[in-house]
Amino acid sequence: MMGQMSTIVMGLADTFMVGHYGTKELAAAGFVNNILALLVVGGMGFSYGLTPIVGSLLGQGRVHAIAGKLKNGLFACSGVGLLMMLLAGLLFAILPWLGLPRELMPLVRPYLLTLLLSMLPLMVFNAYKQFSDGIQDTAMPMWIILVANILNIFGNWLLIFGHCGLPEMGLFGAGLATLLSRLMQLILMACVFHLTKRYDLYRRDLHKSRISKASQIELHRLGWPVALQLGMETASFSFSAIYVGWLGATALAAHQIMITISQLFFMLYYGLSAAVAVQVSYYRGSGEMEETREVAAAGLRLCWLIALIEGIPLLLLRNKVGLLFTNTTEVVALVAMIAVPFLLFQFGDAMQSTYANALRGIARVKAMIWIAFVAYIVISLPLGYIFGFICSWGLVGVWMAFPFGLTTAGLLYYREFRNGSKTHSTH
Repeated sequence: MMGQMSTIVMGLADTFMVGHYGTKELAAAGFVNNILALLVVGGMGFSYGLTPIVGSLLGQGRVHAIAGKLKNGLFACSGVGLLMMLLAGLLFAILPWLGLPRELMPLVRPYLLTLLLSMLPLMVFNAYKQFSDGIQDTAMPMWIILVANILNIFGNWLLIFGHCGLPEMGLFGAGLATLLSRLMQLILMACVFHLTKRYDLYRRDLHKSRISKASQIELHRLGWPVALQLGMETASFSFSAIYVGWLGATALAAHQIMITISQLFFMLYYGLSAAVAVQVSYYRGSGEMEETREVAAAGLRLCWLIALIEGIPLLLLRNKVGLLFTNTTEVVALVAMIAVPFLLFQFGDAMQSTYANALRGIARVKAMIWIAFVAYIVISLPLGYIFGFICSWGLVGVWMAFPFGLTTAGLLYYREFRNGSKTHSTH
């Protein structure tokens, strides 16, 4: 949970510090972060395909085969990182046609370029992290991400506001700090793996292993469905940012604040759910399918408990939350209004996160594509437009679509996992 939450703290720190720099900068950051989240979360989802492979090998006692999967994972994730950079470049090219307020364009372009450059090191780091999670060593990536977050926050302070004799760069400084911190977390993780005794066994096996067609097919077979599932889920939020852009910079700023809070909540669920995937893949490898169902059920109960613990304070303090990010009264008022639909989808979000990861653990991922398509593309996105513009509910209407999509996904993932775990147990 700490590792996953720390991943999103970079965006939280950027939003918090940029929000205190200026409302236009906050709106520009909100637009870029929401759209690029589609690529970043999709890429992260692709790397998640490595975890059940490693976890299953660990459960089978085939430890010497794990490093070969890491080498293939590094190769595959590097290719996906380059693809993400290409797609972000295409986004840069079509910016003039996305209907953004004209005053935001000079802020959006340089910020987008710096985040574009950070995608390859982020994906290579993800491969190392998922390998480490798969062997149940989740602490090391957590500490490295925490160090990277500290660097990012300090870099923001230096570069956004121009401290210690450095120039005041504003939003571009936030992007540059993110790029440097993502490079640093990759360097630290690579040094720990290749230069310390912690991973001696796997490092020796890594040098003997080869990149193979079979391993690449396996990684892409498991990785792309998860990437598409997470990508479509993120798309329901990211493409909604285009809707919100039509409502103006104030709505975009409020949307970005609540999206940042939402990502923080989600990463807590997803961190616990990632532990579910690790344990489920281990028990699947050892043939104990009944244990996989018990792990998933326990994970769901814990995620719901987290939703309750997080949700009550946010409900009580919803009129104050926006002040953490900005002093603009209109933005703070909008944040308070969209806190209500945000709280409505927490239990569905916790459920879909838990059972999507449980499906990942039993390597039953193909069904996740059509479930995500129905829940997020067929249900959530059209409802956001209907509620927001046809019903004239504005920003609140755009957010009212999310409870419908996330709860539908949670129920369908649960059904698919129950069917899948029964099928596996009969083999």
